[in-house]
Amino acid sequence: MRLTHFGHACVRVQNGDRALVIDPGTFSDAKTALAGATAVLVSHEHPDHVDVKALEAARAGNPALTVHTHAALAAELGEGAAAVGADETFTAAGFAVKAVGGVHAEVIDGLPGCPNLGFIVDGLYHPGDSLFVPADEVDTLLVPAAGPWVKIGEAITFVRGVRPARAFPIHDIQLSEVGLEYFDAWLEEETDYARIPVGDSVDL
Repeated sequence: MRLTHFGHACVRVQNGDRALVIDPGTFSDAKTALAGATAVLVSHEHPDHVDVKALEAARAGNPALTVHTHAALAAELGEGAAAVGADETFTAAGFAVKAVGGVHAEVIDGLPGCPNLGFIVDGLYHPGDSLFVPADEVDTLLVPAAGPWVKIGEAITFVRGVRPARAFPIHDIQLSEVGLEYFDAWLEEETDYARIPVGDSVDL
């Protein structure tokens, strides 16, 4: 299984001709990520996690493209979008997927207060905008590195709670080069950790 990072929160999981994209947002190369994909998972509705125009174009070019997300967003995206809930298991692009969590991490005063699903794909966990620790065993963890709702100490606690075999950072567009190096230095102390440059891939 090959994991490719397309910037910020967007990754593509591929095994042969089966390709699944998670959170193709406006801060990522969503168009390239979606090319040839057979399924899409969207954690929540924020633009940095779903580029609606890019997704619509991909669906127009491939009507068989399936989209899985929480019920409210599925309703907004319309025909072809499937609603899934927390703890629900399903198959997307031939991959076994489990939706977990359910709520976006709080910034302040209960905001943003919107739904957020994390997805475990054949042992790879993408939490969206949350630090939800699932009960499931996680082999590979995608760790949010920056945002108004997360700080380094919380990211470390998240990694310690999940206890993955390996971890890679996502959700990092707000960090400078120095900030990226600083985050990496802390996380390297916690687990088998590496940064995937945008556009690069690793085999899991």
